[in-house]
Amino acid sequence: MLSIFARLPILHRAFIAFFSAIIFIALFLLPDVNSLRDDTGALVVGKHYPLSIDASALVSSNDAPPTAVLNWEKYTVRSGESTSVLFERIGLSYRLLLNLLNTNKDIKKQLSNLRPGDVLQFGFDENNDLIQLKRQLSAFESFKITKSGDSFTSSFDKKEVAYQYNYAEANITSNFWNAGVSAGLTANQIMELAGIFGWDIDFALDIRKNDSFKILYQEKVVEGEVIGRGKIMAAIFTNQGDSFTAVLDDKSGNYYDENGRAMKKAFLRSPIDFRRVTSNFNPRRKHPVTGKVRAHRGTDYAAPVGTPIWAAGDGIVQKSGYNQFNGNYVFIRHSNTYITKYLHMKKRMVKTGQRVKQGQTIGTLGGTGRVTGPHLHYEFLVNGVHKNARTVKLPQSKSLTGKAKATFIANSEIRLKNLERYGQLLATN
Repeated sequence: MLSIFARLPILHRAFIAFFSAIIFIALFLLPDVNSLRDDTGALVVGKHYPLSIDASALVSSNDAPPTAVLNWEKYTVRSGESTSVLFERIGLSYRLLLNLLNTNKDIKKQLSNLRPGDVLQFGFDENNDLIQLKRQLSAFESFKITKSGDSFTSSFDKKEVAYQYNYAEANITSNFWNAGVSAGLTANQIMELAGIFGWDIDFALDIRKNDSFKILYQEKVVEGEVIGRGKIMAAIFTNQGDSFTAVLDDKSGNYYDENGRAMKKAFLRSPIDFRRVTSNFNPRRKHPVTGKVRAHRGTDYAAPVGTPIWAAGDGIVQKSGYNQFNGNYVFIRHSNTYITKYLHMKKRMVKTGQRVKQGQTIGTLGGTGRVTGPHLHYEFLVNGVHKNARTVKLPQSKSLTGKAKATFIANSEIRLKNLERYGQLLATN
């Protein structure tokens, strides 16, 4: 073998020696592959490992810019107090006020329309410089002015308002107003309820003991807190055995019965806020002054002097005048069929020939003319014949039709079911 190797050319022998050396090193001198693995560097999934952190690279909280702490002061706008007077009272310069007013239209509007009772909050820094000014516009909206460098910016902060249903009911034992209060209704809700059914029920004359009502209404909620009440969504009023139903139509904002017929009629049943009544419709009534039996073709409403008197319906003032019997009076013609008369006013607020709208104030209650005390005498004539305004059949306003009616009835069924369900829940509690 060696002799053969010796006979080979020198170049061949060199190549054989080189490759033999490589094979020898690979087989006997290189470390085992397993020994090359660094077990200390292997990471196991799910195991926690300590991590070294260079503390010098961290920024101390003491090095961060401090948050300004403002000193807040609250001021209420006084009667007759302008914005400049308010700023002077607080100790703020007129120059600052001018700077604010000239910043933008929103700031100018908000600071120029302050009303007595408005509350403003002023935020001052440690140098007593004004940094922020807040004005509360409502329970869910505020206006804020903030200093930014050498100028000011403004923004409206409006919280999201959610709505939820609530329910109230009552049986009338003394009068409608007290029943509403006992049911937890606000004064506005009581008047709203009377307004909804005011074309069918005279709340001054028609209310009786054991009449009842139940209503489903909205509550406004901001951040989980009830901040106010919304509209009446549905209501049922039972008066002298007759039940009247009203449901709000979201699109028009008007009320209709369960069949889509308008609650609103061409005439109000009563031209005045419901109060105590001195006499009913009685064609054989004794006159309060002469004592003689004579026709009393109307209804007398007693209320405080100065109480507003409303036009029962749209029309044109046929006569606005005074005589010794009627005192101050107003006659209104409603088309060629109807005339309403209002007597013994303290003050007339319309003129002959003037066009008026239903619910418009045409005068105030008084005691002028031949009367024994302040009251409104109200008459309702149909084709020249006196009728009882409480019971006469009134022409109806436009009702829903077509798709609008179908949509309303579908929504009405849901709301009336909710009304019934809430009533049942209240009864079980």
